[in-house]
Amino acid sequence: MYGLLGKKLGHSYSKAIHEQMLVEKYELLSLNEEELDEFLQQKKFNFVNVTIPYKQTVIPYLDEIDYSAKKIGAVNLIVNQNNKLIGYNTDYYGLLQLIKKSKIQIEDKNCLILGTGGTSKTACAVLEYLNAKTITFASRTKSDNVVTYQELTKETKANYQVIVNTTPVGMYPDIDNSPISLDDFSSLEGVVDVIYNPIRTQLIQDANERGINAVSGLEMLIYQAAKAEEIFFEKQISTELLNKIYQRILLDKLNIVLIGMPGVGKTTIGKILEQELGKQLIDVDEEIEKKANMSIPNIFEKFKEPYFRKLEAETIKEVALNSNTIIATGGGAILNYNNVLNLKANGIVILIERDLDNILITNNRPLTKSKEELLALAATRMPLYKKAQDVTLTNIDIANPTLVSNYVMNKIGEFLKGEQN
Repeated sequence: MYGLLGKKLGHSYSKAIHEQMLVEKYELLSLNEEELDEFLQQKKFNFVNVTIPYKQTVIPYLDEIDYSAKKIGAVNLIVNQNNKLIGYNTDYYGLLQLIKKSKIQIEDKNCLILGTGGTSKTACAVLEYLNAKTITFASRTKSDNVVTYQELTKETKANYQVIVNTTPVGMYPDIDNSPISLDDFSSLEGVVDVIYNPIRTQLIQDANERGINAVSGLEMLIYQAAKAEEIFFEKQISTELLNKIYQRILLDKLNIVLIGMPGVGKTTIGKILEQELGKQLIDVDEEIEKKANMSIPNIFEKFKEPYFRKLEAETIKEVALNSNTIIATGGGAILNYNNVLNLKANGIVILIERDLDNILITNNRPLTKSKEELLALAATRMPLYKKAQDVTLTNIDIANPTLVSNYVMNKIGEFLKGEQN
């Protein structure tokens, strides 16, 4: 038996990753402390990975600990070798490979590690190996060799060139939180966030907005999983396969988010993709109407636009927590940039563009009842759409649904390869 030990594993990607490698069946084992004790005493498994909060809890059960795991003080892999439990730390390898691939330079850099848990020790060991100049730990609580976030002044923040987040802040479902603001980190060159769900945490998006190289923990998760299987099966897993797994996980988990002017065909294209890809379509405007129990024109007429935007923000925050869905937004969703941040956390944002002359004017859209209103709205919103988009589709022909789907997925594939490289 192969699996993952932890407490809350409902949104883990480990099963999907391992079952594309050498393991045919991989189980998610959500155990409390008493169940964990019984499981490890019985030793009825081949190997198990270990995640929070048990990376240090499992150590007393082990007969032997690999050198790197002992040095770090945390175990994330237990191999049952003829009823002898051996502990390893493949997180070290995963994080090392992630940083190397990201091209974030560590040598002779001042590095700040957020958090003091087991993963922070792994991060410290990796940064030491890569010859960091200095390594500082930051946490909410003061202790030896740890500064609090409040103690990070404008002057000290300016010294750090690399930040590694090992805290769970920003992890699903709290996707609108960040462990730290990047304001005043004027020398910052790279951000590594070990969180992989969502793919783009608020911390990563903050870095991206500032043009700073930032990477999530998804590839780290894949690399450490591969190392675990290589140790057990004594076989090497190719980089080509790992890259394919990364692409598959992204395509399977990420939402497809459609933005654009009213009337460009977001819902129509969303329905085509729903049919062709087998992903559920969520129309934000329809969800708002269900929430308010009235049509959008009536919401505008009775409660005015500010109330509608409040409902819109609440709805977007809810639907953004989904994965593997298609989300069609209203034309003004991008007016609140928090909406964009939430949608991009686990989604690829696709801007649907169409020549304004080809957009049908109807009375169903409160803000674009005439061509003049449409043109004025476009002048205001187009810069915001451009800022929010990951991919742009212009004047897409919807006559052939299969071609539409293939075209969209090819565009998404190109974007993801660019992100990975």
